[in-house]
Amino acid sequence: MSPAPESTANAGAVRVASAGVALREARAVVILTHGRNASPENILDLVPRLDRHDVAYLAPAAPGRTWYPQSFMAETAANEPSLSASLRVLPALVDQVANAGIARDRIVLMGFSQGACLTAESAVRHAARYGGIVLFTGGLIGPPGTSWPYSGSFDSTPVFLGCSDVDPHVPLSRVEESAEVFRRMGADVTMRIYPGMAHVVNDDEIAFAQRILDGARGDVRVTG
Repeated sequence: MSPAPESTANAGAVRVASAGVALREARAVVILTHGRNASPENILDLVPRLDRHDVAYLAPAAPGRTWYPQSFMAETAANEPSLSASLRVLPALVDQVANAGIARDRIVLMGFSQGACLTAESAVRHAARYGGIVLFTGGLIGPPGTSWPYSGSFDSTPVFLGCSDVDPHVPLSRVEESAEVFRRMGADVTMRIYPGMAHVVNDDEIAFAQRILDGARGDVRVTG
């Protein structure tokens, strides 16, 4: 499936590329967030692998191809003002989709690398019952010692975290911390760690993402 023509949505005034079916025809909507030095077109390469043709895929574009300049584990001030601006993008896009008549439990948030970190952090700041949250090699944003004391509830939203045990950008300890925060906030969390995996999305991760999509489409109930 080739990405549909790009469109510009009112998601913090960023460009939003799309693929799949129109919102009015979609059984579920996936918001795909790309990584550092990448573009919506890069993350939309996952669409054929996800292989769900009755789904709308939306991919916002980071200004300058990067959501924030430093590591996701840098001191917060080092990533400002880009981080605060980027953290407004996904909630605005979720609201836009919801205002088009798509229930939040049919919306799946999905990201890779820096996009997974932005997705995770945005989600815990705006917890709700989503169709699912899929984090390919990412975790919550903040320097060592961050506690993320948010009080919202995910109400059993299925959340998947997949990562290498030796990823050069995302420490295993941060993935584990992030999984625990999602659990504390009421998510149904699955974490899978892949020994020696490169900085990629593997087929096992895609298979679990497909299960989450099927749940958001109403076909199955997803459990870890």
